[in-house]
Amino acid sequence: MNFTMFAGLAIGLFSFLIIGLFHPIVVKAEYYWGTKCWWIFLIIGIIGTIASLVVDNIFVSALLGVFSFSSFWTIKEVFEQQERVRKGWFPKNPNRKYPF
Repeated sequence: MNFTMFAGLAIGLFSFLIIGLFHPIVVKAEYYWGTKCWWIFLIIGIIGTIASLVVDNIFVSALLGVFSFSSFWTIKEVFEQQERVRKGWFPKNPNRKYPF
């Protein structure tokens, strides 16, 4: 038995963990910085995409791809998180001004 037999399962597990990690990041980022932090996730996603293209290891490249596209998806989620805050589903940051 070698690692390549479990590569698909490992990529699935790490994808699940990466995506799960981004949920609390979205909540905290919107709470402290609002939607103006979207460009940070864009830069992180671009860096992850470039890294995925230059890494020779297919396993690491796949995980970097998942990470980068999770960063891109986070841009959308930050704006949706603001809407969830507006609806009262998540707490507002009392130290910030909201557009609603």
